[in-house]
Amino acid sequence: MSPVIFLLAAACGGLGAATRYLVDLGVARIAGTRFPWGVLLINITGSLLLGIVVGMLPGAVFVVGSGFLGGYTTFSTAMIDAISLWRDGAQRAAVFDVIGMLVLSLAAAAAGLAVGGILT
Repeated sequence: MSPVIFLLAAACGGLGAATRYLVDLGVARIAGTRFPWGVLLINITGSLLLGIVVGMLPGAVFVVGSGFLGGYTTFSTAMIDAISLWRDGAQRAAVFDVIGMLVLSLAAAAAGLAVGGILT
């Protein structure tokens, strides 16, 4: 792999992480912090966008997918959020968070692949 491609993917990862922070902050301002709506939105939109990239631009998967979208999406934060909800006594919200994120992210990825395949 070219060092330029590697550095571009790393830079895109940083941009993705910064974007995740800003989106999460914005969603928290609108929806509050009792439920991790921002992380849910981030993982769903990231799955959709990755599906589109894979379907339309398979050559850009490393830079855009692993780089930007890898920095943007966050499975680890989602799991910490679910555990925090559970510990705070919000077991239903924790289960909804985990199952909802899985189902909606899978559906978004499938939709992204469909859109990517249609547009190519």
